[in-house]
Amino acid sequence: MHTFNHRDGQQLDIDGARIYVEEQGNPDGPALLFLPGGFDQIETWNLLTPGLAATHRLIGIDSRGHGRSTLGPRPLSYRRLEEDVKAVVRHLGLTRYGVIGHSDGGIVALRLASDPANPVTHIIPIGAQWELPPDDPARDELAQATPDFWRKLFPGTRQTYGVGTYEALNPEPDFDTFARAVLAMWLSDGEDAYPGERIRNIQARTLIIHGEEDPFVSRPHTQALLDRVPHAKLLHLPFTEHSAHEERVDWVLPVIREFLGVSDTLEEPVKE
Repeated sequence: MHTFNHRDGQQLDIDGARIYVEEQGNPDGPALLFLPGGFDQIETWNLLTPGLAATHRLIGIDSRGHGRSTLGPRPLSYRRLEEDVKAVVRHLGLTRYGVIGHSDGGIVALRLASDPANPVTHIIPIGAQWELPPDDPARDELAQATPDFWRKLFPGTRQTYGVGTYEALNPEPDFDTFARAVLAMWLSDGEDAYPGERIRNIQARTLIIHGEEDPFVSRPHTQALLDRVPHAKLLHLPFTEHSAHEERVDWVLPVIREFLGVSDTLEEPVKE
């Protein structure tokens, strides 16, 4: 299969929650983890996955509380999401892997790569913040995402992050509790939150993807990330907001394929 469908996967018991994991693509290819953004789930990647399925082992993980993963009793934090991913990696026996993450998933990718103990070969953060200072204007934007706000803006199933989609997929739906947990994570500080200056430790190959019109991640913020991560590459897209992998897949996919070493003629990844 070339796309995630929420039928072919499994749920893993991880620290009080059941985390949904689904594999598609080439089972013998290099492992590539797909981490969706806040309120979203793995089917958000289905415009990209057909272009990577022939060469890579595609592993989609619904973040705790999202999609088909339950929330569990633990407070939601970026560290908690990172630990969930590490538990999945151990379960699958991965010794090397890449990560592509959008927004919250990109933040988790940055956290994973910031720890030299994690065998991360490359990361692709899309629309991801590496810190959120008290005076960052994005805080005001994020603070609006109350349960009522989200219900009014995205009530149905048209979007992968819609309330109706969440309620149809989640085994233990409680949208108000879930939304408050996500909002608290977004506005959190400290070691369990954004990676901050630890991103200077990143040695994995890094492709940063940023939309010029992203309301949450500014161009200076992205430039600061680029300046702190050794050898990072930047794909900066005009006329693009927060979800470049969906809005501009025709621009994004060829660059991701080149970054991953996929040949357009041979459909084989460059050996890592």
